[in-house]
Amino acid sequence: MEILTNCPICEKSHFTPFLQSIDYFLTKEEFTIVACSNCGMKFVNPRPEINEMRKYYESPDYISHGGTSNFINFLYKQIRNFSIKNKYKLVKGQATGIRLIDIGCGTGEFIFFCKKNGFDVTGIEPSEKPREFAKGKYHLDVYDELFLDNLVEPKFHIITLWHVLEHTHLLNERMRKIKEILEPNGTVIIAVPNSNCWDARYYGKFWAAFDLPRHLHHFTKETVNFLIQNHGFEIRQIIPMKLDSFYISILSEKYAKGKQNYFRAIRNGIRSNNFAKKNGEDYSSLIFILKLCNG
Repeated sequence: MEILTNCPICEKSHFTPFLQSIDYFLTKEEFTIVACSNCGMKFVNPRPEINEMRKYYESPDYISHGGTSNFINFLYKQIRNFSIKNKYKLVKGQATGIRLIDIGCGTGEFIFFCKKNGFDVTGIEPSEKPREFAKGKYHLDVYDELFLDNLVEPKFHIITLWHVLEHTHLLNERMRKIKEILEPNGTVIIAVPNSNCWDARYYGKFWAAFDLPRHLHHFTKETVNFLIQNHGFEIRQIIPMKLDSFYISILSEKYAKGKQNYFRAIRNGIRSNNFAKKNGEDYSSLIFILKLCNG
């Protein structure tokens, strides 16, 4: 296990305990989330080292990498298929050119859709199984993270990270690389769970989007802004992902009660979205549209 002595964003060294929970999805190991007293960033500490993380994804039920056939996986894939078209519309509306790189592309459905609609796409996926699936089924150019680390050219017009940044060990290094490979007038699109949403507070340690330890960092609008400003970016727009409250609540109900309660989960998804609409747009997940400050 790796013990962090400095905040992964601001690098200050004073933390306070925020929450203890377990890996409900797979290992049942216990982990601690702390909060930085300076910038408010919440993160797992201590955490598995990078080379230890693979075991926390090695399950046939890890949905973003395929998953087995059950209702939760079916629901996830239906939401994903619906979301792909919305993501494409967002990308198309922001694009100043056709070169797109999706960091954490999983099995490649999103970039395959973009490729069919005229984009020149590249995928980055650290896990071998989904990477090979994307290459084999969709004939996509998908590479591991070492390729990203060594990448200098070409520059990209659009860089996307859909629910990926929370998994990333080295946040500042990742943001520096994104800045390096982005066209000066390009756009970065980052989607992350929002740990300040209503359903996070309602479910507490059972909130499925904590997803310990796969989610190493737990963002809010404020901590995303703190991170990206340090690297010369500014937020141009924040867009809610309203369907996430329902999917997250379904999983959270199972973790909290030991069984599914779809009615209560849907009710809580509605409550979360209604609360966000009335109280500052703190939806379960948020999409951030970023530009360089001089872009």
